[in-house]
Amino acid sequence: MQAKDYYQILGVSRNATPEEIKKAYRRLVLKYHPDRNKNKDAEEKFKEINEAYAVLGDSQKRKEYDLLGSAFHQQYSTEDIFRDFDIGDIFKDLGFDTGDFFSYIFGGRRKKQRETFGDFFQYRTHPGPFSRRRYQQAQIKGPDLIYELAITLEEAMQGAEKDISYERGGKIEKITVKIPKGVDTGKKLRLGAKGELGPTGIPGDLYIKIRVLEHPLFKRQGDDLHLDRAITFPQATLGSTIDVPTLGGKTLSVKIPPGTQSNTKFRLKGHGMPRLNASGSGDLYARILIQVPTHLKPEQRKLIEELARFGI
Repeated sequence: MQAKDYYQILGVSRNATPEEIKKAYRRLVLKYHPDRNKNKDAEEKFKEINEAYAVLGDSQKRKEYDLLGSAFHQQYSTEDIFRDFDIGDIFKDLGFDTGDFFSYIFGGRRKKQRETFGDFFQYRTHPGPFSRRRYQQAQIKGPDLIYELAITLEEAMQGAEKDISYERGGKIEKITVKIPKGVDTGKKLRLGAKGELGPTGIPGDLYIKIRVLEHPLFKRQGDDLHLDRAITFPQATLGSTIDVPTLGGKTLSVKIPPGTQSNTKFRLKGHGMPRLNASGSGDLYARILIQVPTHLKPEQRKLIEELARFGI
């Protein structure tokens, strides 16, 4: 499945509220529903609209979509996307029959699947003892699994693919996990249907919990990076040009003006961490620490004592 911009499909911004997303969806459904729009492209547009709303209208799926970006469709199948998709009330308000919904979405490919989803929407719209029982049985998923994955700060900056092994159903499963650029400690990547099997054969999900290891030189604060750079007293007093390394492997020249004090920070714009699922990067802050010599030769001590007499 190719990467799609669901926000663009619904015509909303990435900061849109759930109400704005729902409003946009209702407007587009009215415009492109095949019962109203006989244009040959309307049905395909209708499918895209519902797929977009199935993701953006679900808070958890939306978080995963925002987190994973183009990797979202590598971890979510069409069935995952439409799982628990409830448009019963919306379609009823608009005067449409939910029974034909997945006929439009899946066409004639999978009659059994259409019947399953048809039962689901029938329960949502016309609840009854039999349909409720069948819906509840069909929705019993297996337990979710959590795998903690440690990555380096460099991998968090550049993105990576990591091969992992985990136990599932008494067997060892091996999969490759795509780590998006800019991910931070505590983020969870969802791999749909990779958890334990439930009593009806529906698997739970696998959540990859990210832990970014500490770096010996750089400290991360959000999208910004911080490092300490030591300079000598003469460099701070007279001014100098120093080299500052970046996590990306570059070395930058930074001009230190005369009279620079210890703990002064220099901002190197755009040399921090890439923003997760967004353009641009944070900044790199180099904090200046003035080194004080601990061992002096006699002639050095004499010079410093001479400077002290001049009030320096």
